[in-house]
Amino acid sequence: MTNKEIANYFSLLAKLSDIHNENSFKSKAYSVAAFQIDKLGFDIEHYPKEKLAAVFGIGDSNAKKIIEILETGRLAALEELLAKTPEGIQELMSIKGIGPKKIATIWHELGIESPGELLYACDENRLIAYKGFGEKTQQTIKEALAFYLSNQQRYLYASIEPIALGLEKKLQQLFSHCAVKITGAFVRQCEIIDELAFVIACSEEEIIEILAHQNGFVFQENDNGVLKFMLNESIHIEVHACDENTFVETLFFTTNSADFNEAFQTHFEEVIFEGNADEEAIFEQAGIELIAPCLRESEQSIVLAKENKLPTLIEPKDIKGVIHNHSKWSDGKNTIEEMALACQQKGYEYLVMSDHSVSSFYANGLSIERIEKQQEEIDALNKKFAPFKIFKSIECDILNDGRLDYEEAVLATFDLVICSVHQNLKMTEEKAMQRILTAIENPYCHILGHPTGRLLLSRKGYPIDHLKIIEACVKNNVVIEINANPRRLDMDWRFIQQAIEMGAMLSINPDAHSLEGIDDIRLGVLASQKGMLTQPYNLSSLSLTAFEAYLKKLKV
Repeated sequence: MTNKEIANYFSLLAKLSDIHNENSFKSKAYSVAAFQIDKLGFDIEHYPKEKLAAVFGIGDSNAKKIIEILETGRLAALEELLAKTPEGIQELMSIKGIGPKKIATIWHELGIESPGELLYACDENRLIAYKGFGEKTQQTIKEALAFYLSNQQRYLYASIEPIALGLEKKLQQLFSHCAVKITGAFVRQCEIIDELAFVIACSEEEIIEILAHQNGFVFQENDNGVLKFMLNESIHIEVHACDENTFVETLFFTTNSADFNEAFQTHFEEVIFEGNADEEAIFEQAGIELIAPCLRESEQSIVLAKENKLPTLIEPKDIKGVIHNHSKWSDGKNTIEEMALACQQKGYEYLVMSDHSVSSFYANGLSIERIEKQQEEIDALNKKFAPFKIFKSIECDILNDGRLDYEEAVLATFDLVICSVHQNLKMTEEKAMQRILTAIENPYCHILGHPTGRLLLSRKGYPIDHLKIIEACVKNNVVIEINANPRRLDMDWRFIQQAIEMGAMLSINPDAHSLEGIDDIRLGVLASQKGMLTQPYNLSSLSLTAFEAYLKKLKV
């Protein structure tokens, strides 16, 4: 075993000791030992064991650890710390620019355990309140995280969208003599994209030849006509080669999921796919209206189409108000006035300001005194901006036992209360259900925020029985949020139709922490379309007048 390999044991032990807030003298000793071992002028593996303790910077305790490593290939002290360290924290250790001391703060004080969670916290401006973190440090960490996550080869829809559309345009220019179209999971508006797929009406040889000369493209294999490339060492690209006569057919089958394709062919055996001018012609042959790509996941949409029951899907233009937003009063980047002006400029009729409650100390949650001052500011702004209106709201923490963060007298001062779980997310389904159901039964719980607490590609949501949660929300007149933040998209679209059938009202909310965050509404709409959400079942589609009437009923 080389000196460097042994030094790495001590270096990792030092870092983990810092992360676990162990004795600083011990971690310093491990760090010094790692440095000294790495620069020794002799091979430590063949050095007399009885003389190791006398080597400068090692000492008796570390000498015993070196002997343990050499004799067993293991270090018990290191394995003990690794066993107590979540995988996500170990991941953070590999990211340049985030040292052990900062990781300790991130983990122990913010409760963050993965790179994705940390990036989300940076987006919500949460790090700057902690010792050792400033705005510049937070931005540096954010950039390092973005680079790291971009190399994991799985992408959020929002992250890959500009790349996908830009690449489609580039391919259309490169193959100007051929038909080119993006296809696959991206076109179906899936929340996570593993590869970008394209159909090009061109020979396999020509596609390989042209793309091989493009910067960033590396050809990997030809898998039965599916040409696989890697773009910029991080994005999987699939190109489906075909001829002009089979372009629409290829586009159709590659756009749909495998389940949809199988069901379609079973239902419509007589359909001829080759030679169609466009996808609409395929559906005309089948005798049904065109099924939007976002609905081509399963047989269900085919059955609805045959019965002429496909719903008119919600569109971004159907959103009238911006519900669930954060300002500088808690962890947002902008003032309430700036948020209101941005909403007006984007054509919205109202803004619901829902800063964090007092238990969210890490997000500068509002004390009762600060609530009063904020509400005075909102009153003044409403006089200034009428007829546009700002509603008084709060994102109230659901505490461990299901209670809300304030007494009823305080909650009664708000127009609307959004109730969410933010802390102690590691729960059994039994605990999570007890906690959430108790909150739902509180008469001041008006919206259940991001029901599972998930962060896509970063953190699994706590386990819940969705149908029981939906049932309880319907019974207690609680709206279920479809959080439009691209890392959340929670509730999951797969439960939307069931919620509608059970009589639930949902609400596409941006959970905006900045002016840019307001635009996440569009991403929430795209996800909701997959769940067949329609305008009448979305709270944020209510006009100002209708929304005020809705709130008036809540007060009664």
